[in-house]
Amino acid sequence: MLNYNTYFFWICIFLVFYTYIGYFILLFLLVKINRFFYQKEILSSNYQPNVTLLIAAYNEENYIKEKIENSLALDYPKDKIQFLFVTDGSSDKTPDIVGNYPQINLMHQSARQGKIMAVERAMPEVHGEIVIFTDANTLLNKEAIKNIVRHFANEKVGVVSGEKRILNRNVDEAAGAGEGFYWKYESKLKQWDDELYSVMGAAGELFAIRTYLFEPIPKDSLIEDFYMSFKIMEKGYKIAYEPEAYALEEPSASVKEELKRKIRIAAGGIQSIVRLKELLNPFKYGVITFQYISHRVLRWTLAPLALPIVFVSNALLWKHGFFYQFIMLNQVFFYFAALFGWLLEKKHIRLKLLFIPYYFCMMNYAVYAGFKRYMQGSQSVLWEKSARRAN
Repeated sequence: MLNYNTYFFWICIFLVFYTYIGYFILLFLLVKINRFFYQKEILSSNYQPNVTLLIAAYNEENYIKEKIENSLALDYPKDKIQFLFVTDGSSDKTPDIVGNYPQINLMHQSARQGKIMAVERAMPEVHGEIVIFTDANTLLNKEAIKNIVRHFANEKVGVVSGEKRILNRNVDEAAGAGEGFYWKYESKLKQWDDELYSVMGAAGELFAIRTYLFEPIPKDSLIEDFYMSFKIMEKGYKIAYEPEAYALEEPSASVKEELKRKIRIAAGGIQSIVRLKELLNPFKYGVITFQYISHRVLRWTLAPLALPIVFVSNALLWKHGFFYQFIMLNQVFFYFAALFGWLLEKKHIRLKLLFIPYYFCMMNYAVYAGFKRYMQGSQSVLWEKSARRAN
């Protein structure tokens, strides 16, 4: 019994540790070694191709004016940038507000078919060599376009991912603090992934591709930005990362709202793993396979499954020494902290100490819920918008 449970315990605890901490440490060490042998590429700020800023907006009347003003104020030659807004299906004032700006090319139809179809409908109207996708409810820093396009001077780069940053005006809110901490962690991983070889996917809040590399994607894709960027990487291009091109977004209004996003993303992640299974072949993709499995695949598959196995096998090993008792007590403390955070959140009471365990458990629960939706085919391609905190 000891050996049987011990195997389960150590295999699963290794999976959990490697997925959330170990890969972070290993990647740091690999990047340090890489820097010793290779000099970091110096990016040229003189490369300024024609670009198209493409925004698909659905019922964004509360954000769209600020988004337009922010877009028009971006520091990039005005004769080299096309602004293209697609407002398909919007039933509020979004199309009317966009139509008040002659600098903006507006595309609108009454039918709502989802973001994928809106983007696909807009692509024939794109004039720029580079198309930059950004969400309607985010604000970009003034130098965002300049900082993104300089990567495309390297012909091996097919996609550039910007950085998502969370506006956390009230750090006592669980959704904002947890979401903000997660994206800081993710941004560091992306930075090191980029240095090692390639970023593992682009964030939909802000990313760019070479226009000629765009190809229609399956209409039922749940996270089109992720799938689109990986399909370009399959063609032999790399995904670069630019932390100095960032999209600022209000945090979710509550953890409940953030959970809706995470479940959809998890369902889309599992869908993408199935459809991008070719990338799991290390003989063909080498370091990409290593990064892909370590950063993405394990999070959406084995690591969440390993968590309850670690707990149960650890409990069965309680009598076999102080070490197992110590780990078990820490697990119990961690999950009680998460549970206590959930109970306090329901009463609108928030403690900073509970943000991380609460958010961690919520993210892993989302994987189970997302897997269920994927298997049932119940996750719609139409985004159910998560409420964002009011300014």
